[in-house]
Amino acid sequence: GRVAILDIGLDAVAHEKMSSALFLTTMKSAKNLVRRSQVFAHKGQQGHLLLVAGSMGKMGAAALSAEAGLRAGVGLLTAHIPQIGYNSMQYGVPEVMVNVDSEADMISSFAVSENHSAVAIGPGIGQDPVTCKTLLNFLTTNTKPLVLDADALNILSNDRHYLFKLHKQTVLTPHPREFDRLFGEHDTSFERFRTLQLKAQELGVVIVLKGAYTRVALPDGTVHFNGSGNPGMATAGSGDVLTGIIGGLLAQGYPADVAARLGVFLHGLSADLLLEHSGPQGITAGDIVRNLGVAWKKLAG
Repeated sequence: GRVAILDIGLDAVAHEKMSSALFLTTMKSAKNLVRRSQVFAHKGQQGHLLLVAGSMGKMGAAALSAEAGLRAGVGLLTAHIPQIGYNSMQYGVPEVMVNVDSEADMISSFAVSENHSAVAIGPGIGQDPVTCKTLLNFLTTNTKPLVLDADALNILSNDRHYLFKLHKQTVLTPHPREFDRLFGEHDTSFERFRTLQLKAQELGVVIVLKGAYTRVALPDGTVHFNGSGNPGMATAGSGDVLTGIIGGLLAQGYPADVAARLGVFLHGLSADLLLEHSGPQGITAGDIVRNLGVAWKKLAG
C-alpha cells in the first residue's frame, strides 16, 4: 500500500523529455500550491463562502463542513441551513453566520449574493423534491466557483443533462458509488479511472474521485493522484470535511484545480498527522477538522 519512487536506470535526458498526463501530489508539490499569507490581510480579503447544507438528522454534516471551511482559511462563512439546525450551528460553530431556510427540516430555497465569493452545496441536504428543484434551478444561473458533494451529486445523477450547465470553476467530489450514479456502472477501477479522465475533459470541470490515493481529474486531461491520507479517513463525515476545505479554498480565490489538489492533500495530511498519537480506527471526521491547523503548519514549514 505504499508508493516508492525508485531509480531503475533509465536515461536521465530521455526521462526529462518524457511527458505524462499523470502526476502524484507530494508534500513538495502541495507546498508549491500554498499562497503566502499577507501581513495586512483582513477577513474581507480572505473570501466569503456560502455553504448550503443540512436536513433533519443530518445537521452534523453541515457543522463539520462549516468548521472545515473556516479552518481552510476563509475569512467569512455563511451557512444556509434548515430551521432545526439554527441552535446547534450557532453554539457548535459560533464563528459561522447563519441563514435559516423557510422550511424547518430541509432546504427549499437559498440566495447567492455578490458578496459570496464561492458556494459549497451538498452535505446532508437530502433529496426532497423541493430541494432537488432548488438545486437544479441554481445550477442553470450560477456564476460562482462551486463545490458539489453528497446529496447534491445524487440529485444531479437523476438529471444528468444539468452536468453540462455547471460553471467551469466547479469541483465535483464523488466517492465511487456516487461516481457510478453520475456516469454509469463500472466493472473495474481502471474503467472508472478512464471515465473520470474523459468526463473532466468533456464537462470542463474538476472531478475528485475519493478513495485511497484520491484522484483529481482536470479539464486538461491530467490526473493528480493524492499522496496523503490513511485508512482512518474511512469514517462518517470525512467527505463533508473535504467539501468545506475545498469550498474555503475556492472562496479565497484559489482556482478550482488548485483548490481541489491542495484541499485533498491537506485533508489527508491532517489525518496522517493524527497517527502520531492515534491508531487509524480511532480517527473521526471531527479529529480531522480540528487538526487542520497542524496540517497547515506542516505545509508552511
